[in-house]
Order: sequence, then structure tokens, then C-alpha cells
Amino acid sequence: RDNMKRKIVAYVLTAALSVGLLAGCGSSGKGNKADNSSAGKGEKTKVVFQTWNPGESEWAHLAEEFKKDNPDIDLEYRFVPDSDHYEKLKVDLAAGDAADVYGMQLGANYSAFRDFEADLTPYVQAQYGDKWADQYNSYALSMLKTDKGGYYALPLGLTYAGFAWSNDKILKKHNLNVSENEKLEDLKKLCKTLREKGEYPLAIGAKDSWVNIDTWMNIANDINSEKLYSALDGKTSFEDPDLVRAFQIWQECFSDGVFQDGATGVGMYTDTTNPFETEGTISMCLNGSWECGVFLKTDEQTHKEWNGEGAHHTAFLIDWNNDGKAAPVQQTVDVALCMNKNTKNPDAAYRVIDWMLHRGQDILVNQLLQYCPSRTDLKLDVQGLSENGKECLNFIMKQASDHIGGYREMSNVDLKQALADELTNLALGDTTPQKAAAKIQQTSESTR
Repeated sequence: RDNMKRKIVAYVLTAALSVGLLAGCGSSGKGNKADNSSAGKGEKTKVVFQTWNPGESEWAHLAEEFKKDNPDIDLEYRFVPDSDHYEKLKVDLAAGDAADVYGMQLGANYSAFRDFEADLTPYVQAQYGDKWADQYNSYALSMLKTDKGGYYALPLGLTYAGFAWSNDKILKKHNLNVSENEKLEDLKKLCKTLREKGEYPLAIGAKDSWVNIDTWMNIANDINSEKLYSALDGKTSFEDPDLVRAFQIWQECFSDGVFQDGATGVGMYTDTTNPFETEGTISMCLNGSWECGVFLKTDEQTHKEWNGEGAHHTAFLIDWNNDGKAAPVQQTVDVALCMNKNTKNPDAAYRVIDWMLHRGQDILVNQLLQYCPSRTDLKLDVQGLSENGKECLNFIMKQASDHIGGYREMSNVDLKQALADELTNLALGDTTPQKAAAKIQQTSESTR
């Protein structure tokens, strides 16, 4: 974690020096001086908000509501895909032109950008008092609280990884079905039958490391949650037999035909999700709790596929080690909101964050089902869900209440990369579970 942070700080400082040299002697530099020209003139205060999530389609539902509630703030929303979001932040922070408010992912990035994040604790304490934390999910805050006790981001919403989803219309056509707790041995038989019928088995966009890590962690959680998180903390070896077994099961899902052929060559979005959500050509798919939001999509084709006549989908869990108990799910803050430490308008920037966490979250959860609530005082009352959608959401929230294995995001960026690399090698058959575990353990030891 410290190594990642040093890299980003060095990057930003080096880039800042370059920007300063290019600006030339005597130049004030863009963004180095607060712009108070609008003070007392009744002009709006400008705040820039950069994020990958909520996306552009979700923002369309938020923008007008924000204007109504905050007529004195000129809010500029900048959508940047998650693949480019953090690189842009680095460059803009160096130039003194970064967004005032920005989205943040838990784990490595949250730690790495710490020197450029404002502590939000004084703001929420001033507004809501010393018991402000009571309005938030305790897990969400525990993941955001720093060693010194401050909060440099606040949670916009929660999501849960470890679910699988079925298109029951396809399964029913072949007199097949899944249970809410599907044993791997039964899933293998189901996938074999689907292949024989010319259908896809369980689909995964294994080109994307995030879904591979989600799935492997779900497998390891099913076998031994305590050892999984102890290993991620550097206290247990990844060469422990239980964790090696998790690597073995992951590899067998490819070699035994549980996952579709060529899975490592396709991503989740949109290579896998489009055929599943819009075209209806995939029988089963791995994805998180956020898949439930598809029930509310309004484009004609997706709406017909998920809510039309004969359509039915099931959210289910997998019992990876066949012990009769479904794997617990992993929990995370899907996106947290940070304030740029160097913003020229901190009060307005905080107001944007506060609005997003309250009115904004209400819209994102109950109108769009983008996340699950991070606030304890936000009643889950999703509008427009079909009966099937309600069934799936109720199942998800049941797991969220009493079937959590642990967190989803890890803070050690080098370990995360090593795990991603070895999961791909295992999927391709280029290594063994034992060798993969040894290599990951080597990385774990070298980065502590």
C-alpha cells in the first residue's frame, strides 16, 4: 500500500514540476489562486464532479434534481471511464486543475490518493453532530476510516459480489432449473447438458481481472473465509491447502466446461452482459448484486428480455465445495466520494457530496437500483420493479443481512495484480494451483 502511495505521490510531484516549468517564471499557474470574482455578485459557485459511477445515463436522472435543490451551485459533471479515471486524476492534480469532488474506489486507490483527499470528518460533524456516523452502514464506514480516525471519503452505495444469474426462459425450454444454493457438482452436470443442447454454460467475462478476483474470493470464502482474509492481510500463506483448493476449483471451472469456451478472451461489459441482458442468448452469467438493476432498464430490447412475457431470472449462490452450504457474498462500497484537498470552494464541494449521499442516493437506489443503501436511514423502496425483480432483490438483501463472508476490495495493489495474473494463467492452463499459490505468496511476502 505504502509503495503504491509513494509511486503516485512521486508521479504527481514530478508532473507538477513539469507543469510549473512550462508555465514559466512569473505565471500564477492555473488553479493556484482562489477565484473570488463571483463573491457578493449573486453568481453561482462552480463545482466540478468527476466519476465513472454514476454513469451518464444515471446522471441524467440526477442533474435536474440537483439544480432544483442547489440553485446557487453550477455543477459540472465529468464522466470518465474507470479505466481512465485515476490516470486523469493524477495529471489534473499535478496541474492544479483536478475536479473538486471525485469518485473513489476502496482499497489501493483510496490509500494512494490520500495526500490529495480532504478529511471530511469536520464537515459531517459540523452538520450532523458527533453521532453523524449512526446514519451510515457500520461496515461501509469501517472500510473508509483511516488509522488516524479521519474519513477521507464517504460511501455513496453498497454492492455485493458472489452471485450468479440465470435466464430461466432458456433453462425451462430444456426442462432445467437452478436452485438458490447450487452445488458445483450439480452445476457441472447442468452445464454439460446445456452444452449438449447447443446452449452456453455459465458465462464469465474472464478477460476482466475484477470478475476473476470476485469469483476466486467467493470460492475461497466458501472453503474458509478466515484463512482467505488472513492471507490477504499477510498472516496466512496462500500455499495453505484450503487456498490451494480454491485455485484448483477455479481452474476446474475452465477445464471441466463450467465456464464457456474462450472465456478469457471476452470482457464482462459488454461482451458478456449484452448477450445475457439484451439478446437473451446466454443461460447463466456470473455478476454481482448490481445485475438486479437491469430489471429497471428502459431500452425496449432489454426491458422486453427481462420483463416481457415468459421472462424470468433467478439470482443464486454456488456451493463451490459441495458441503451443502452456499458461498457467502463479498461486500464493498461501490463508490465513495472524495473532496479535492486543494479545492477553491470546499463548502460548495461538501454540499455536492452531502446532496449525493442523501437525495442523490435515494434516486440511485430507489429509482435506478444502481446500488444498495449505504445509509441506515434510507428505506429500500425501489419503484417500478416487476415481481421477479422484487424476488431477486429480496434474495440479495437477505444475503446482505446475514450471509457476508467479508470485504471485496483489497488494498495491496501488487498482491491484487499478482492474483489477477495467476488466475488468468490458471484459466489458460499455463500453471498449476500449487505454483500459482507459491507465486502469489512470494508477492505477498515481498510487499509487506
